[in-house]
Amino acid sequence: MNKKIKFKNGVECPALGFGTWQLQGEEAERAVKEAIEVGYRHIDTADRYGNHLEVGKAINESGIERSDLFLTTKLWDEDLSGVRVALAVDRFLQELNTEYIDLLLIHWPNQSIPIEETLIAMKACQDTGKVRSVGVSNFTEHHLEDALATGIEFVTNQVEVRPHFNQVALREYCTKNNIVVTGYSSLRAGDMAEPVIVELAEKYRKSPAQIILNWVVSRGMIALPQSTKVERMKENLESLDFSLSKEDLSLIDSVPQEERYNNPSFAEFSY
Repeated sequence: MNKKIKFKNGVECPALGFGTWQLQGEEAERAVKEAIEVGYRHIDTADRYGNHLEVGKAINESGIERSDLFLTTKLWDEDLSGVRVALAVDRFLQELNTEYIDLLLIHWPNQSIPIEETLIAMKACQDTGKVRSVGVSNFTEHHLEDALATGIEFVTNQVEVRPHFNQVALREYCTKNNIVVTGYSSLRAGDMAEPVIVELAEKYRKSPAQIILNWVVSRGMIALPQSTKVERMKENLESLDFSLSKEDLSLIDSVPQEERYNNPSFAEFSY
């Protein structure tokens, strides 16, 4: 059974979601359909991924009640102005063929548009029922400070989190401010080959991916594994069927750290 994490606004989100980055066309539709079939109830997409139509089709043909699914999507930086947010949300609803979005995120921070303007527009979409919760992605502590200063509630910060880039300081800041961290890119090859992870996989008779996902969720975060293979989807979903000891969680916390992997030219990680 997929564990749920409760946001500060009372909305519950499945702790394991299915990521759809880089999934396109028929492959995206098939993968989302199969993910729902094997038990995923949280689907994560974004306008920038270009797969809204396929994700929406898969959800609507799944036979699962919409209320039993959690759907996340994200606003690209060109749609962060007050007027553009509302237009983008209406387009998203049409593309996804749904009456509401469970979680709407700012995909990347954009200091050229005041964060208050964006959050006010997102809150307006929430007030009309088109969006259930709002959040951010790829925000630094400084970005989060600016967002918190607006007084407008947001529930999560979706960022790169993996054993070799564990974002401990940012995570502590988020915990202090009751912001749930959602981790992406958690299953990079180098992290799964980390000796500590490999040893724990042998100890628990689990895969390295299952060890990492269990660690992410055990640390109070949401994880977003992605795969096009049904066997891997099932394996990832079963990553919460066991408990890592406190000592082993601490071992993963203490593996050597690396630079971030996802760092496009337009990112504002130096802010």
